[in-house]
This record gives sequence, C-alpha cells and structure tokens, in this order.
Amino acid sequence: MRALWRRLTRGAVPVIDARDWATAIAGLPWVAALDAQRADRLAQLAASFLQAKTITPVGGLVLTPQDRIALAALCCLPLLEFGSEGLHGWRQLIVYPEAFRVNRSHLDAAGVMHEWEDELIGEAWESGPLVLSWADVQADIAEPDAGFCVAVHEMVHKIDALDGLLDGTPPLPRAWQRTWARDFQAAYDGFVRAVDAGREVGLDPYAAEAPEEFFAVCSEYHFSAPALLREALPDVAAHLDRFYGPSPRA
Repeated sequence: MRALWRRLTRGAVPVIDARDWATAIAGLPWVAALDAQRADRLAQLAASFLQAKTITPVGGLVLTPQDRIALAALCCLPLLEFGSEGLHGWRQLIVYPEAFRVNRSHLDAAGVMHEWEDELIGEAWESGPLVLSWADVQADIAEPDAGFCVAVHEMVHKIDALDGLLDGTPPLPRAWQRTWARDFQAAYDGFVRAVDAGREVGLDPYAAEAPEEFFAVCSEYHFSAPALLREALPDVAAHLDRFYGPSPRA
C-alpha cells in the first residue's frame, strides 16, 4: 500500500489548506511580516516540508496540525531564496517538550576518553534528524526581535551540510562562494578575537564556537534582529540579505 501511495502521489504538488495556514502563521511574527509573494512561496515550501518530513513529538508532547504547520514554516524561512533543494538529505523532525540532554564523548590525543552530558535546545545531525525544543521555539516566538530562532539555527546547519562539509559555507555559485568564504572567515576571526578579549560583541558569543555556529547564529539575527547584525557585521549581513532575501524584521 505504501508503494502504491508513492506512485499515486508522485509529482503531486503539496498544498496546505488556506485557513489552516492562516491560523498557523498568525502567531509567527517573522512569517506574518512577509509580503504576499514571499508568504505564498513559504507556504509552498512548508507544504513540501510536511510531505517529505516526519514530525515526531516525544516526551508526552502533543502537537496540533497548526503546530506542525508552524514548525514547517519556521524551518523553511531560510529556504525562501534557496528553495526546496534545502530539504534534501534527511527525513525527520523530532520535537521535545523542553531542552533535552545528550551524552557526549571525546577521545583526546593522550588516548583518554572524556564523557559528559549536554543540555540542548536544538540539534541537527548531519545525515539524521533535526531536533528542537518546543518550549524554546515558543520562547523565540514570544520575543521575535531578541536575535534568537532555534528552528532557523538548526535548519541552517542542514543547509550548510548539503555540500558534504559543515563549515559555515552553504552550496553557492563558485564566485560567490569565494567572496562568502573570504568575508565570513575575516568576520569570524575578528569576532573570536573580540570574544576572547572579553570585549562587547553585540551578538550571541556562542557564534565564536566554530565557523558553522557563526553562520547559524548570524542567520538567526538576520531574521530576528537584522539591525544589530548590520551594525556588528555589515559584510556578513550583506551576504545573508542576498542568500535569504530581505529580513521580515527589517
């Protein structure tokens, strides 16, 4: 039956009911601020997301159909210009009620195994699921100008990994890729120096963790606090304006 369903639906264009879409996005400030053309494009991307991905709530969490549409819309914000190709390579969104714990391990140069536990609000496995904390998604929605959007952050990691390397540079035309890598590396190096020196950086210091985190954090600011991003990192802001289109919070 599953194979028959795939044959019957192959090539079908997924659609979200207009009333369900309106209800779902009414509480999403970033989406509500889009112009009509980009909102329609996002609705199409969200429909493709819902068709291609399994959304799995865990830990007793219950998601309504409108909640699922809202999650799809938030995850697809970074794809407004990139397109549905950004959905390739993974199949599942796992949603925890709150921050979740994961076990980590690392074998150091001396051969000693270190193990610890992290508390996370989101995670993107390179070829596995995307994981989000529902409580933190809701907290981001409640403060749409605070510079945070965990759904965007983790989705950006998925886009970053599409070329096989999680390095802060998404798949781009060659010429743009060169200027992107140059400008992002220079901005990242300066940001890390400022954080290490204890200077005020204006953005979340977590961006200094690695080039891929720098890309993801700056992307959050593009959607939720673009003026802060332009003031702190104008070259990075210009690239993200081109990559994502204008910020709905601009």
